[in-house]
Amino acid sequence: MIARIWSGSSLLYLLLLPISWLYGFITVLIRYSYRRGWQEVHRFPLPIVVIGNLTVGGNGKTPVVLWLVTQLQERGWRVGVVSRGYGGRSVHYPLLLDVNTTSDQCGDEPLLIWQRTRVPVAVAPRRATAVALLLRSHSLDVIVADDGLQHYALGRDIEWVVVDGERRFGNGWWLPAGPMRERTSRLKQVHAVIVNGGKTHHGEVSMWFKSGTAVNLLSGEFRALSKLIPVVAMAGIGHPARFFAMIRASGVIPMREIVFNDHQVYRQQVLSALVTPDQHLLMTEKDAVKCRSFAYANWWYLPVDAQVPATAAQDLLIPIEQAIRRYMPSCG
Repeated sequence: MIARIWSGSSLLYLLLLPISWLYGFITVLIRYSYRRGWQEVHRFPLPIVVIGNLTVGGNGKTPVVLWLVTQLQERGWRVGVVSRGYGGRSVHYPLLLDVNTTSDQCGDEPLLIWQRTRVPVAVAPRRATAVALLLRSHSLDVIVADDGLQHYALGRDIEWVVVDGERRFGNGWWLPAGPMRERTSRLKQVHAVIVNGGKTHHGEVSMWFKSGTAVNLLSGEFRALSKLIPVVAMAGIGHPARFFAMIRASGVIPMREIVFNDHQVYRQQVLSALVTPDQHLLMTEKDAVKCRSFAYANWWYLPVDAQVPATAAQDLLIPIEQAIRRYMPSCG
């Protein structure tokens, strides 16, 4: 029902418009209060790159974070990542991730980023405290904020917005009548608009996902998808249909496609009942970080990597490297 309302195919959004107007008024007031200096903006002696979105759920933001971190690492920069840690329930914040950190503590996306890149990652509802912890613990050149476009207490040098190219902005209304956290006019103030799939508009950067080889949760074995037949696919992400479509595009037709809620908390007995011993359970990498501790030998995940055109990649990275150099003492 929510999907139909937000897509514009149902007029029921009209009933929610009064709440949306209130939501919009509050968000505009909050942003204005930071711009006027009524609330403190925390700034740090290195560039902060915020990667966020205007809508809720499933835009492909975390793969873009992974792409950027990897690109900066390959260029020799020391990178850290901060996140709110949505879904995590740590007994204390800020929390610096290590080998003992669980997704229950930090949330699934920060743990995925840490396991994939091994860069310093800190989580806290107040992201400025996470940045401060990283700077006390590591020597860094740049920090990437996973989400937090609307978290104006954190000063930032560069903002990227990730857009779902298929769903775009739905009916264009603020929550809850629509999917918007902020209106599309906000796009005029960010440094890059990265569109995940679908058609790009003028000035936008196209991005798509490339799937890798399936990885076993227990052994770490790599195996081609075609060798996993028969397979049962599951996804607990913001836009599971994209994951299932990727599997089918590889030539593998799952026996079943099972959808869980985004940030779902999994239990072994629930997932083990989805497959028989001769079937393979295939999940997203985001799901896998929550299931490794109780996985069976026939459980696999499919990593994906964000891809952008080479010329666009250069255009995205040059301003960040320029910002890094501006902050370096040797550059004045």
